[in-house]
Amino acid sequence: MRRSGVLWGILLVLVGLLLLLSNLGVIAVDVWSLLWPLLLIGVGVWLVWGVLAKPEGVEIEEVSIPLQGAARARVRLDHGAGQLRVTGRAAPDQLLSGRFAGGLKYDVLRRADLLDVDLRVPSRVYPQFAFPWTWWSGRGALDWEVALNPEVPLELHLKTGASATWLDLSELQVTELRLDTGASSTEVTMPAAAGYTRADVRSGVAGVVIRIPEGVEAHIRASGGLADTSVSPRFERVGPGAYRSPSYATAPNRLELNVEVGLGSVSIR
Repeated sequence: MRRSGVLWGILLVLVGLLLLLSNLGVIAVDVWSLLWPLLLIGVGVWLVWGVLAKPEGVEIEEVSIPLQGAARARVRLDHGAGQLRVTGRAAPDQLLSGRFAGGLKYDVLRRADLLDVDLRVPSRVYPQFAFPWTWWSGRGALDWEVALNPEVPLELHLKTGASATWLDLSELQVTELRLDTGASSTEVTMPAAAGYTRADVRSGVAGVVIRIPEGVEAHIRASGGLADTSVSPRFERVGPGAYRSPSYATAPNRLELNVEVGLGSVSIR
């Protein structure tokens, strides 16, 4: 049995043992009320395990997509379970380049001065993710490293599943960011000199850390069912779940940020 299989096996045994002891009257605990916390613990340990584990025998595909002289670009990225890293280190003549464990399926469409790109997991990979214990085990790993062009205005639409995600957008000219995640650990560094950026971050069960570079003024709206939200004192509270930089209206580099997390924690720094 693979290591991650052992992890989920132990979690199931623990739940079953608690149910048995409760039914026998040995412990006076509402086991069903513990299932959600136990699931969160399992997801957290599983994410840490995925970061530390070194997959073996994974197919790595290296892909580069030329810029084709486009003046702007839209990139949609649909990633499954695994690890995702995005930076702004592509070559000047490339829109993006990267290494994609598990392979990559992509489409490129040129529309006037816009280069439209869709990146997604090949359909042949999806059956490997039918069970959680395969998500970070050797052949099932989906660790992607993507470098984007720092000179071209970008719209980024990212969708991830149960993943660990690191987005360093500090060097990029991102005008629009849409990020939807599932059970995940997510860290985002926002653009440092993109002019105006609108960002929408939505997550289910997650720990989300968002870093806003010095010199970038922000208008922030944060909401969530059971999310614990922490916002830097750089941003004044102007209403329920709303924060704003004092000089937001006149700043050359501005961020309009909307964050919605169902359960977990949000840290905006």
